[in-house]
Amino acid sequence: MPPLSPAPRPLLDLSTEELSAWMVEHGYKPAHTLPVLRDVYGTRGAALQPKDRLPANLVQHIHSTFPATVATLAQRQVSEDGTCKLLLRLPDGRTVESVLMPDYHPERAAGCISSQVGCAMGCDFCATTQTGFERNLTSGEIVEQFIHLRREARGAGRALRTVVFMGMGEPMLNLRHVLPAVERMADPRLGALGWRQVTISTVGIVPGIEELTEANLGVHLAVSLHAPDDETRTAILPMGRRFPVQDILEAADRYQEKSGRITTIQYCLLEGVNDSLNQARDLANLMKDRRMHINLLRYNPTGLSLKGRTYAPSSMEQTESFLATLRECGAVAHLRRARGPDIDAACGQLRKREGRERDKV
Repeated sequence: MPPLSPAPRPLLDLSTEELSAWMVEHGYKPAHTLPVLRDVYGTRGAALQPKDRLPANLVQHIHSTFPATVATLAQRQVSEDGTCKLLLRLPDGRTVESVLMPDYHPERAAGCISSQVGCAMGCDFCATTQTGFERNLTSGEIVEQFIHLRREARGAGRALRTVVFMGMGEPMLNLRHVLPAVERMADPRLGALGWRQVTISTVGIVPGIEELTEANLGVHLAVSLHAPDDETRTAILPMGRRFPVQDILEAADRYQEKSGRITTIQYCLLEGVNDSLNQARDLANLMKDRRMHINLLRYNPTGLSLKGRTYAPSSMEQTESFLATLRECGAVAHLRRARGPDIDAACGQLRKREGRERDKV
C-alpha cells in the first residue's frame, strides 16, 4: 500500500518563495504570487477572489490545493469600552486568544496576538501559565489572528494600525515562526501593516533578544520587567533565575542601539509586591542613561496563582504615587489604561474559562 500523501499546508503557512515555486511547478506565472498573498493578507482577508490580474483557474487551483484558513471562531466577547476578545479554535482542537483594542482615534485599533498555545514561563500572576505550555503556533496560525483582527476592526469602522505580541506565550521561544509571520503582516507588499507598527514582547529571554537584534526587522521591543531587583522578580517570574535584570537590560540596550527603536519596559503593579516607592526609585535608577519608556499597568486579577497566592492590583492612590516618583526621578513613564475590565480581558482568562466549561460537559 503506497504511503499516504502529507496533508497540504495552509496557504497562510507558505512564504512568498514557497508559493512562487508552486506557481512555477504548476505552470503559472510567479508574478501572480504577490497579488495572491496581498489579497489573502489584505482587506479581503482569506477570501481570495478572481480578479483581472488573477486568472480564475489559478484561484480555483489554489482553493482546491491549500486550506485558506486554519482556525474557527470559538468565542467572541465585546467589552463596554469596545475591546473585542476572540478565542480561536485550531484544527487540533486547541484554542488561542487574540484581542482588538480601540484606539483614542476613532478610526484606529490595535491588536494583541498570541505566539504559543499556553505558556511555559510560569509567571505567577498570569492566567495563561496556569494551563501550561502545549505547543508553538505556526506562522500561518499567527497570521490568521492578524486577519481575524483586521476583519473585526473593519466591522467596527476602524483600521487595524498596530499589533503587539503580548498575548499567550513567549514570542522569543518561537521566533522561528514569529519572525516570518511579522514579515508577512508588516511587509508593504503583503499585509502592509508596517514594521514600526509591530511590537514583540518578552519576559527577558536574552538569546531571543539577541536573535531579534540580528534579524534587524525594525520592530519595537517590549520587556516585561515587573520588578527592579532579581529577588522580587524571581519570586513572580521564575525566568528571572536564568536571566538577571541587568543582563536583560543590556540585551535591550544592544537591540535599541542597532534598531533605533526605543524599548518599552512593561511593569504590572501588584499590591504589596512590586509597588513600593523605593521600588519605583530603583526602577527609575535602572533607566538612568537609557532612553526607555516605562509602561505601568494595574493588575487584572486572575484568581488563585500557581503558588496558591491571590494577587491584587495596586490602589489608584499607590499607582499614582508610583508613577509620580518615577517621573520625579527623571524616568519617562505613563500609565496604560485598562481594557475590557468587564470581560475576560487578561491574557489566558477566556481560554481558561472555556476549558473549564468544556470539562463540565
